[in-house]
Amino acid sequence: MRPKKLILTNLPYVLIGLACTNLGEAWRMAEGGNASEKLLSLIGTIPAAFGNPLPSFNAFDLCVGLICGLLLRLAVYLRGKNAKKYRHNVEYGAARFGTAEDIRPYIDPKFQNNIILTQTERLTMNSRPKNAKTARNKNVLIVGGSGSGKTRFFIKPNLMQLHSSYVVTDPKGQLVLETGRLLERAGYKISVLNTINFKKSMHYNPFAYIHSEKDILKLVTCLIANTTGSGQKGDEFWTNAEKLLYMALIGYIHYEAPEEEQNFGTMLEMLNSMEVREDDEEFKNPVDCLFDELKAKDPEHFAVRQYAKYKLAAGKTAKSILVSCGARLAPLDIAELRDLTTYDELALDTLGDRKTALFLIMSDTDSTFNFLISMVYTQLFNLLCEAADDVYGGRLPVHVRCLIDECANIGQIPNLEKLMATIRSREISACLVLQAQSQLKALYKDNADTIIGNCDSRLFLGGSEPSTLKELSQSLGRETIDTYNTGESRGRETSHSLNYQKLGRELMSVDDLATLDGGKCILQVRGLRPFLSDKYDITKHPNYKYLSDADPKNTFDVEKYMSRRLKLKADEEYDVYEIDETDDET
Repeated sequence: MRPKKLILTNLPYVLIGLACTNLGEAWRMAEGGNASEKLLSLIGTIPAAFGNPLPSFNAFDLCVGLICGLLLRLAVYLRGKNAKKYRHNVEYGAARFGTAEDIRPYIDPKFQNNIILTQTERLTMNSRPKNAKTARNKNVLIVGGSGSGKTRFFIKPNLMQLHSSYVVTDPKGQLVLETGRLLERAGYKISVLNTINFKKSMHYNPFAYIHSEKDILKLVTCLIANTTGSGQKGDEFWTNAEKLLYMALIGYIHYEAPEEEQNFGTMLEMLNSMEVREDDEEFKNPVDCLFDELKAKDPEHFAVRQYAKYKLAAGKTAKSILVSCGARLAPLDIAELRDLTTYDELALDTLGDRKTALFLIMSDTDSTFNFLISMVYTQLFNLLCEAADDVYGGRLPVHVRCLIDECANIGQIPNLEKLMATIRSREISACLVLQAQSQLKALYKDNADTIIGNCDSRLFLGGSEPSTLKELSQSLGRETIDTYNTGESRGRETSHSLNYQKLGRELMSVDDLATLDGGKCILQVRGLRPFLSDKYDITKHPNYKYLSDADPKNTFDVEKYMSRRLKLKADEEYDVYEIDETDDET
């Protein structure tokens, strides 16, 4: 204990002890030969002794004061040690809903610098506020059943804030039409990956973002995870064998093929030329010859080492592996998709450099091509983290927000539980939009709780999925309520009774949550009481007038924008190539 605190704690007992020295003085002044006679005369000497406000400094009187002070201190200590702990009116729980005063320290005074959560609650985008106690990560978990307004009440309002670069999952492709004009007006670069209609999409080539062996491994892991049907596990031998072959082929294409041939089309052509003859173990197909040449040049080449492991399987086994590869990559063998992945226009590694909006359009009925969306997110997180660390000293100049609608339907993002914890410091955040929390657990298994725990804000817009309602009800806590019971007994005489007591009750029961008003939502922010608030009224936003919701004339023409996207601006860098035509050329 600090000396100052020690002195202040014991000062009252010292003062009381000094006051009690007057008792010693009164005892000395009392007449009598024994204790009984002195006690009788003590009544008369006490007023005289205490008539002097100053303490007595006689040795006997000081001993009396010291004993009185010590006894009082001992009594207080024993009483405190054996004290009963009561929490009056919160015996069974102290849960309550938050107020405007609770959320005020977390809101940025400038409206545009906030994440819009509800009509009355917002969260500052500043990752380093003046008061460090109010710092929260920008990851948000949004749960709402079909028709609860996940797009209207959360995604659209936050797109209208225009404070970050955005990566938006856009089921059915309506969001880019409704908000594209606003983003273009604000100077955003708009990119579109359309997995419904490939002809209305920009090109995306995952090979363009491969820079090392670890990038190859990440791409293959993502490809395997999202092209395996639900519930189709089988023998891991075949999956591991496929991985070895994919890593070998992608490694060869990346390091040895010309830039224009670094794509999935080349990989498929190599697979198609890999003939295996069960009766002739010495037979070499064209791909075998390519790797033999590479081995002669560089025996320690990454692709050579992986291919050598694959070649340990021969005959019937090798043929089975190739059949599995062909079945898995069948979606990539579609002509339109091969053309889509020929080269890259998305420039994922530049989203943190300038304000950009990337719309990932996916089908809400068919998940065949959703693995492309998962690939984009996987490569995006890795590229942006590397850019933040290697180029910008740990933090991107422009915050990147990923608004992942239908998060459970895009496929699995490898190591998402780790990414959710690490992207915060690099000015990246993710908003996971689900219909029920059980979707996340079905996809990520034991890692789902870790992913949810890394979201400092959780927004429930309504729903009826039982496990979601039960978990939410438990997390809201219990409150203490007063109840009374009345009784009546009849006999020869009628008597009545009234009994008052306190009980614990969930702040909102499962039934309360299931019947939540359609205009209400529940917000949970780490460290704060939950909020029962109105959903955000999109029409009140200053930028609402630029949406197609307000005026159909604001509908964004994606095809027109893509047709003129190659027009150069004054601040853009570009390469100039000079081509000479010969006279004999026809």
